[in-house]
Parts: sequence; C-alpha cells; structure tokens
Amino acid sequence: MAMVFASLRGLSLRVQNFNLDDGILTVHGKGDKDRTVPLPQKLIPKIKTQLDFVSKLHDKDLAAGYTGTFLVDSLEKKHPSAAREFIWQWFFPQRELTSIPGTKEHRRYHLHESHVQHALKQAARHAKLTKRVKTHTFRHSYATHLLQANYDIRTIQTMLGHTDVRTTMIYTHCVPSKTVKEAKSPLDF
Repeated sequence: MAMVFASLRGLSLRVQNFNLDDGILTVHGKGDKDRTVPLPQKLIPKIKTQLDFVSKLHDKDLAAGYTGTFLVDSLEKKHPSAAREFIWQWFFPQRELTSIPGTKEHRRYHLHESHVQHALKQAARHAKLTKRVKTHTFRHSYATHLLQANYDIRTIQTMLGHTDVRTTMIYTHCVPSKTVKEAKSPLDF
C-alpha cells in the first residue's frame, strides 16, 4: 500500500485527506498549495483496509493514554484536542510511539522516508529495472500518463500544483504527439 502513495509527501497524509465518498485525495503541497487528485476506484478497498488498521491502532493508543499525533504548533494551540482525534492520525503511522524527552508524553509520527526508499529499491530490483527509480519518479510518471491519456495541459498543471504552465510543458517532451495523419516513408505511398 505504501508504494501507491510512494512520494515522500505521501507519508504525511492524514486520515482526513481521503474523501472516499467523492473518490478524491487532497494533497498538501509546497507553499500551502492544496490540490485534489482522483483516487483509483480499484484501490478503494485497500485504502479502506488501511483506514481500518489506523482506526484500530488509534483506539489502542487512546486506551493506553497516549498524547496524540504530532501536529504543527499553531494547530495544536488553536485546537488542543486535535492530536487525539481520528481525522488527524497519519495514514501511514510509525509502528512505535515516540517518547518526548522531558515529558511523559507519547506521540505517534508517520513512517520514516527510509521505509519507502527501501521498499522502492527492493521493488525496482525485483522488477529488474535498468533505470534509477526514486519516489519523485512517480510524479513524472503521473504527468506523463495524463498526457498520454490526452488530458489538457491546464488540467495537468492544476493536478501537479504548478504555478506556471511552462513548468508543466516540460513533460510534453516525454510523450510523442499523435496526429490524425502519421508520417509515412515515401516507399509506403
């Protein structure tokens, strides 16, 4: 499941980022730019399984009296109980609770990026890929597949969160354009 949302930004997804009713995922990007992307319908059962796992873990944590998940300071000050609410829990929680030095607090953080990097390296090795694969490769692949599916460049720009369409246009060099009339060799006329 972690490979599906393999970008390192994906590790910081929280329960509230998933809207299964509408089939969308809200991703918090750089510069506080949020964007939504469609969730593949074939992954909904696996997402529900992960949410169920997180829910059970959260219930167990609450019963053990844990302090809550890690939140940004401004949110924690504004909503002191938010760290213990289910919607703020990490979608990919760390296995162990983290003890806060100098306090009796125990909090849960999300998986460390090394877990995803290791899993990706293993998957690439298992698939016998001949090119280097990093988590950012998925972002490029996503953009390329959208172009291949004939999505317009503005839609792709929005989904990737690019401010300038010229940044998105970089992906067009990866996808050969298909015209109604393909070029033929003169010998084929």
